[in-house]
Amino acid sequence: MSDSQIKLEGTLILADPSLRDGFFNRSVILLASHTAEEGALGLILNHPTGHNVGHFLKDEAFANLAKIPVHIGGPVAKEQLSFSAFWWNPHDGLHWQLRLPAHEAIERSKQPGIIVRAFVGYSGWTPGQLESELRRDSWIPARPEPSLLGREHNEKLWSEILKEMSPYHRILAEAPEHPEAN
Repeated sequence: MSDSQIKLEGTLILADPSLRDGFFNRSVILLASHTAEEGALGLILNHPTGHNVGHFLKDEAFANLAKIPVHIGGPVAKEQLSFSAFWWNPHDGLHWQLRLPAHEAIERSKQPGIIVRAFVGYSGWTPGQLESELRRDSWIPARPEPSLLGREHNEKLWSEILKEMSPYHRILAEAPEHPEAN
């Protein structure tokens, strides 16, 4: 299969344990868009900042969004805060909407079954870059499961998803982060 035939949109990619740089260490990324011509764009789902929107946006217009957790979406455009909505459709899987205006994020957050998150930054790859990283086994692709939205989107998400993939992946998930320190 050529790179132009690889369809990754809607896939989760989990950082291989060998990827230990600050941003992608034990990351779970939703690939929100991917084409051979444009490259890929995704959001890290499991790197919460420990802050809510109210910590950053104090204006009364954002009061309904104040308790929404803020996550680090990736190393690109880290100075930008954006809202995204996620929901599961039993017929065709995970759905998402990125870069929602605040008023739409407020409406989405009121709908049952939809989670709204705020992200600073996003993850991006130029055409061919992600495919090259996949060939070098830097990422572990996984299909999102319905349980994804009911889980905590924190540092434990990476190991939880890996453990469910296969016995081999369970070993990866349970290995110490720095085995050389043992």
